[in-house]
Amino acid sequence: MKINRLVLGICLAMLSGSMAFAQQETDTSAMMLSLEEAKAVAMEHNRTLKNASLDVQKAEAARWQSIASMLPQVSGSLNYQNMCGYEMELGGMNIAMPPSGTFGISASVAISGAQIVSTHLGTIAMDMADITKKQTEQQIGNQVKSVYYSILAMDQTIALLEKNLINIEKLYETTQRSVEVGVAEQTDADQLSVQVATMKTSINATKRSLEMLYNSLRLQLGVSADQAIVLTQSINELINVENALSLLGEEFVLDNNYSYQLLKENVKLSKQQVHLSEWAYGPTLTAGYQYSAKKYFSDQMTMNMTPPNAVSIGLSIPIFSSGKNFTSVKEAKLEYKKQLNTLSDTEESLRIQHSQLRYNLSSAYETYDTQKKNVEVTQRVLDNISNKYEHGHASSLDVTNSGTNLISAQNSYVQALLDFVTAQIALEELLNK
Repeated sequence: MKINRLVLGICLAMLSGSMAFAQQETDTSAMMLSLEEAKAVAMEHNRTLKNASLDVQKAEAARWQSIASMLPQVSGSLNYQNMCGYEMELGGMNIAMPPSGTFGISASVAISGAQIVSTHLGTIAMDMADITKKQTEQQIGNQVKSVYYSILAMDQTIALLEKNLINIEKLYETTQRSVEVGVAEQTDADQLSVQVATMKTSINATKRSLEMLYNSLRLQLGVSADQAIVLTQSINELINVENALSLLGEEFVLDNNYSYQLLKENVKLSKQQVHLSEWAYGPTLTAGYQYSAKKYFSDQMTMNMTPPNAVSIGLSIPIFSSGKNFTSVKEAKLEYKKQLNTLSDTEESLRIQHSQLRYNLSSAYETYDTQKKNVEVTQRVLDNISNKYEHGHASSLDVTNSGTNLISAQNSYVQALLDFVTAQIALEELLNK
């Protein structure tokens, strides 16, 4: 019997140790992230951002293709020819045409104004891809920030609701005991029971929303769907009202805005397209060199008419295209004017947007400040009414209404908080801060 107990004790100790190790391993595998650390992970692993980086590399490769088209192109060739015993008759003489092999090397280069313009187009495309990458970095960072704040707000909501659920459950249990001894009515207990169920439903719904937010964060960070994440900062630590409101006094510089930068590059692109169309009238200069060596696989007398070296220079000049080049230039010029109009329209639109976003931030802050105070007041009201109910100075209906008001106030506060953060992010993105 003692031996059995000893074996059982050892097994339990080993099982406890395994569970503790497994728990420690799970905790270790969780990602502990501050807001800046979350942004850094997203900058490294976000797939959308990776694609933006690949687009920059693609644009650079396309530019080098345009440059390479103006550099010498060299190729080699090997040919074998067998005329199946044919002999050529020349001046009463038969000249054998034995099997032969030819080795050749050719080099050529072609230069035109269109090629030069194409390299400029490649440079502009590369600049646009780089701006798009920076804009994507900005957007991904802002999305991470928004989701991070949303998770913290949901956590705060759940903590508050669970705290009040405990208080309501205590009141319900006290009321139920009072009903059993005949000093309270069953309807009072029923009303509190409904309030408990309502609070639990709200908590469960909030937890489901919280998990959706965590999934959104995982997607932004580029991690697996089952990766555990722990946020290490709180709402109070991150919310900086002074910094947010300081944006209201920031000067709006159009050239700092990524969308405006892209439009300006697009205007440059359209202008170069005009030049490219105009160069359809321009000449193309070509030059080439060819070396050939021919080997006959026979001792018969034959005649080799293949020159070993050949140099060529050519100049091609378009003369008549039936109006094709003219209409192509006209189309490019019209597109350029269209892009100029779009740029001017966007300038005004961005200035108006700046004014609107400043207004949105001011309004969002006022609402956030009001709702924050409202939650504090509603919480005190619930605590006060709960205390009165315990002493018989308030009804269960008062407690139920106060609990409902608190849930509503907390939801309004969370929405106001997120609206404030969203307004701040939108203005920061416009100002490129």
